[in-house]
Amino acid sequence: MEFYFPTELGEQLAFCSAAFTALAGFIMMFAPGHAFRLLGLQVQEGRPEGYGEGRSMGGFYLGFGLSAILLAQDWIYMALGASFSMAAFARIISILSDKGSNLVSYLLLVVQVALAALPMLYVFGFIQT
Repeated sequence: MEFYFPTELGEQLAFCSAAFTALAGFIMMFAPGHAFRLLGLQVQEGRPEGYGEGRSMGGFYLGFGLSAILLAQDWIYMALGASFSMAAFARIISILSDKGSNLVSYLLLVVQVALAALPMLYVFGFIQT
């Protein structure tokens, strides 16, 4: 079995979105403290369950990203794009209703919109070459 790297630009962009998702998941899974610091989060003293949640979330991202890379199917890329679309929508709700209007929230919103757009543009045929 060979490693498949896409030849079309649209699929390469969707692949990059999946690869970034897997990389972010890997970092969250194996270095949750660094990931939390980057996001401006912290675990309460004496409550290590927060690290478990971070690792679990990282494992999900890693599994989803690797699944999209290994299977390289339109439906998987669509699920990845739809998931990041909902995450971006939830971040917009948080910015508007939770007083979460800060630079990190806006940067993460841009990242989530990009990670949603890349696979969706490929799946719906907007990027072909």
